[in-house]
Amino acid sequence: MYDVECVIVGAGVVGLAIAHTLSQQGREVLVLEQHAHIGFEVSSRNSEVIHAGIYYPKDSLKARLCLRGKALLYDFCQRYHVPHQRIGKLIIAHGDEGYQRLTQLHTNAAACGLHDLEQLDADQVRAIEPEIRCDAALYSPSTGIIDSHHLMLSLQGLSEQQGTQVVLNTPVSALRRHADNGFIVEIKEQDYQLHCQYLINAAGIHAPQLGVELTPSSPIPSQYCKGQYFSYQGGNPFTHLIYPLPNSDGLGIHSCQDLAGQLRFGPDVQWIDEINYDPDPTRQALFYDTIRHYWPGVQKDRLQPDFCGIRPKVTGPGEAAADFQILGPEHHHIAGLVQLYGIESPGLTACLAIGEYVHQQLL
Repeated sequence: MYDVECVIVGAGVVGLAIAHTLSQQGREVLVLEQHAHIGFEVSSRNSEVIHAGIYYPKDSLKARLCLRGKALLYDFCQRYHVPHQRIGKLIIAHGDEGYQRLTQLHTNAAACGLHDLEQLDADQVRAIEPEIRCDAALYSPSTGIIDSHHLMLSLQGLSEQQGTQVVLNTPVSALRRHADNGFIVEIKEQDYQLHCQYLINAAGIHAPQLGVELTPSSPIPSQYCKGQYFSYQGGNPFTHLIYPLPNSDGLGIHSCQDLAGQLRFGPDVQWIDEINYDPDPTRQALFYDTIRHYWPGVQKDRLQPDFCGIRPKVTGPGEAAADFQILGPEHHHIAGLVQLYGIESPGLTACLAIGEYVHQQLL
């Protein structure tokens, strides 16, 4: 006899989206979260961007779930009045090499099924963003921004209306298989355990360590990939998000803004040995030198440390970015188990599509 049908470890945006999907399908769901608030780590420490689906390899989970998730997310926001804005984005480039890379991004996006991008020359960019200096840009009209906390509260509320329980301040110490069937979830420092039929490990940066006993081949990164944001004090000159060309570490230090128009820049990349969310003011010079390459008018003293996040990567420094790893029974041959690793960007955009995909894996 099970204590509960489904246990989801982690109440970030992905865990809550999975709970929403499963509860809508009539499942009994319990979400366990170690912190006192939902979405305390990855889900509340990011750019809050709804990505269009430009960068990811054709047929990858990131590409498929980003495009599907974007459509689901815009529909969800309209239906449940989640604050958001389809603000649009410019990916800017300099020189012939930059133009060629823009063309490659455009071609890749089309191959993935995204057909609304437009290539702009310098004059066209200057007409819509006078402060930006570049030779060419790729314009994405379907990129947006969202209030991620409001989204998570909506997902939690809708799930709870269907009977889901979200339990905070409940750190999970171990996940293991039951001797007969299902799974045992051990609750840290409470000498308590739960027996469930279905188990979803959506614990973000903690997922690999928690899941390794169930599937010993799980990737466990040796370092954490930290990213810092600097806010910009003063007026926001941009009406769109401004991104440089992506680099080997990610999408680069880009401009982003919240729904009130507060301008910030980030994230950078710092590989660290332990979880640490403390901002580093000494990185101001790096941010300034990067930003002024495309915004000459940036003023260094207006860049102020804001917040930091840690990406749930499964690869290390110098390694190519990995696809989402959503490992269900077809991967590890354990009925009722889904482990989610490497759900970095575009995880927020893809969250509802990830919920669908996890449900399909369980079936």
